[in-house]
Amino acid sequence: MCAAFHFSAGGRPGGLLGQWLPPGSMRRKLALKLGMPLLLLFLAALLVDQVVMPIITRQGTEFPLPDFTDQRLVEAEIKLEDMNLAYTVSAEEYAPTKERGLILKQFPVAGTKVKEGRIVKFVISKGTRMVKIPMVAGKSVRQAMLDLETEGLVLGEVSWAVSDTIPEKIVVFSYPAAGVEVPMGSAVNLMVNRGRATDYTFMPKLIGMPLDDARELLEEKGLKIGLISYKTNDNYLPETVLEQSEPEGTELTLGTEIDLVVSET
Repeated sequence: MCAAFHFSAGGRPGGLLGQWLPPGSMRRKLALKLGMPLLLLFLAALLVDQVVMPIITRQGTEFPLPDFTDQRLVEAEIKLEDMNLAYTVSAEEYAPTKERGLILKQFPVAGTKVKEGRIVKFVISKGTRMVKIPMVAGKSVRQAMLDLETEGLVLGEVSWAVSDTIPEKIVVFSYPAAGVEVPMGSAVNLMVNRGRATDYTFMPKLIGMPLDDARELLEEKGLKIGLISYKTNDNYLPETVLEQSEPEGTELTLGTEIDLVVSET
């Protein structure tokens, strides 16, 4: 068998090391003088890498971040303190299905490896956004629907009423009523006029009104314009009603024609 070292007759080690670095030689002294600092430097670097740096960087203390979503902020705060973590609220958002104060999102996300002292950012629910019901009474059903949609509301049930004083298919009122605050997306019910409750109406006062206004009022009452005659009268503007064929307040059948006398210059 071959041996890396052998002993000489004098009992001192020989072999390769003895040949290159004979005891007491200048070469051996120089090697020891240069080698010891290098060895100490290597050991120091090893100590820093394996002992000091892990302490500084807290290697081995990382742990997965829990899921805090759908928890109240006060509950999450207690758990974060137990884990030596901090938090900040980065934003608040409306969430129709989440109570006010619940955590909607977090960063880092659940499962991310974190260390003590890490700051976790939360997005918090502001709850459901509340809106006021607009005034839709006196408007057509179509316009009422547009107004509701503009406010983020939807049309609910439509009930029908009968009225002699409100035009057909006009909203009588809404319920909940106008001005009430409700959650965005809520349904608003409407009461709409189906038409007249009776087949008769009452004659309005037209004298002194412009002809166009008189015609519109008669239509609202379910009456019609009959014969129009003109009469010179410098006391009134042209196209002003001077006389009506039926006195004010007379009960008339729907569709009755009303004759008018209108001014001219």
